[in-house]
Amino acid sequence: MAKASYRSRELLTPNPKAPLREQVREVLRFHHYSLRTEKAYWQWIRRYLAFQRNPDHSGPQRGWRHPKELGAPEVAKFLAHLALSGNVAASTQNQALNALVLLYEQVLQQPLGDLGEFARVTCPARLPTVLTREETQRLLSALKPGTGGLIIKLLYGTGMRLMECLRLRVKDVDFGSGRITVREGKGGRVKPRRTWPRDFRKRFV
Repeated sequence: MAKASYRSRELLTPNPKAPLREQVREVLRFHHYSLRTEKAYWQWIRRYLAFQRNPDHSGPQRGWRHPKELGAPEVAKFLAHLALSGNVAASTQNQALNALVLLYEQVLQQPLGDLGEFARVTCPARLPTVLTREETQRLLSALKPGTGGLIIKLLYGTGMRLMECLRLRVKDVDFGSGRITVREGKGGRVKPRRTWPRDFRKRFV
């Protein structure tokens, strides 16, 4: 049995008079989700509602049903459809599940509970392909000087996410100790300092 639950966090009651999309946006921004996640989650909510729409588009809402009228059986049916007919990856199905769990638990405050058994996308076991040290050195040395090469080396040397690197400011860089502070990390958190590659300091100081 699959039990849908969201990580414990403070609840925000969105404006009930606002359109559903605005309620979803209000909750996501309250919890400091990225704009990319906001767009992706709304896409899945929209696809879920379209999947549940009456085929004849009849009625005052032209066949659209409010998610409050739906629940765990409908969510499980949609997720099974993604696995069996949507040809999606396991991570994609999991993202759809996360979006719908957030919709019901955080926006509608109507937890789904037990989803029962539904078809899941299985991940084939495979070993990751990684570069050797020599290959990595050749790749980095082949980068052209400039902003692009600097960003790639920072990503490799510090383990930052792309958007974390692009949002860096001067005050986030400590040249004396060779450390970087990520102030706008995933979820709006300030992340511990990351040590940058050894040869970077001499390029700027």
